[in-house]
Amino acid sequence: MPTVYDIPANIYIRRLAQELKSRKEINPPEWTDYVKTGAHKERAPESEDWWYVRCASILRKVYLRGPIGTERLRITYGGRKRRGSKPSRFHRGSGAIVRTALQQLERAGFIKKRGNKGRELTDIGRSYMDKLSSGLKAELSKAIPALEKY
Repeated sequence: MPTVYDIPANIYIRRLAQELKSRKEINPPEWTDYVKTGAHKERAPESEDWWYVRCASILRKVYLRGPIGTERLRITYGGRKRRGSKPSRFHRGSGAIVRTALQQLERAGFIKKRGNKGRELTDIGRSYMDKLSSGLKAELSKAIPALEKY
């Protein structure tokens, strides 16, 4: 059975974001129209569906690296802060975005807390993601026959 490891990340995250958009537990808070995704960014995201893409990306990260906490995810979504004539430095991503997305995914039943180690996938979340990956693998193998052998 194909897993998340077998599907390219960009294809998987895009499809998972479409799936999460149909769930009522996951919806962008009202402040998402005005917020930047971190101190290192100069502007807010331009895409209308950026919240669902971020939730899908976080869910994939929890699948691959769980249990994982807010601070580790902030480092993952951080980037280089341009400081004018001074040298650039690394800044972490927004903690409010990561926390809110994790809370919504937890309400949907995909992840759960594991003590003070962070969050990990539930059995429901793992089966949901594996079913999605098997469907995507079937679609990709029809579209690209060379993927059959992988």
